Parts: sequence; C-alpha cells; structure tokens
Amino acid sequence: MAAPRTNGVAAVQEAETFNSATRFEIELEFVQSLSSPLYLHHLATQQYFASPEFIAYLKYLLYFTQPEYLVYLTYPGPTLKNLELLQTEEFRRDLLNPGLIERMVNEGIAAAYEGGQAAAEGASAT
Repeated sequence: MAAPRTNGVAAVQEAETFNSATRFEIELEFVQSLSSPLYLHHLATQQYFASPEFIAYLKYLLYFTQPEYLVYLTYPGPTLKNLELLQTEEFRRDLLNPGLIERMVNEGIAAAYEGGQAAAEGASAT
C-alpha cells in the first residue's frame, strides 16, 4: 500500500523502506496503534512522552488528518482523537492514570457495542 503522491511527505515515505515495508506503512501501523488506550498507557509508563523527539514525531504524524491520508485509517475516530489529544502535555501526563485508561477502554467498548447494535438494527430494517 503506497501513499498517494500529493506532496513531498508522500514521496519521501515511499522512497524509504525497512524490511520491505515503506516508511508510510510503518507510520500507518504506528498511528493506528494510538487508538489503543492500553498502548498509550504503555508509552506513558515507558516515558516515551518525556522525549522531545517523540513529541515532535507525534506532531509530524498529524499529516494523517489530511483527507488523502485519512482514507488509510481503519479506525479514524479513535486514532485521530488520540493523536490530537497527544499534542497536549496534560493528556500525555494523564495517561499514567490507570483510571483514565480504564475509562477510555470502557468508552471504546461501549462505542463498538452501540455501533454494532445500530448496524444490526439497520440490517433488520431492510
């Protein structure tokens, strides 16, 4: 899966490969992992958010909010919400709180259930 050639970011990403995966594919996989509250907690406990380079990388990944990259995301809602929240120091610090992680997990489960219920109701209506 190659990124569209709409700007310089895509051209650089396609040119770089690591173990046969393009830079874009690696970044896509990573940014999608940000939808997991448990992974965010892991990053916080391992002190990744203390690294200015890592924070700059999170800012760089905001290119996924552009329509030409958004289409590649499997779960754009939670992925982009968490990527946006990660831009704030307060949220990064709060990710050390197990209560917040539990709440995020429960909200994700509830949203998935509600989405499944809505899909089932829509299917039965036809």
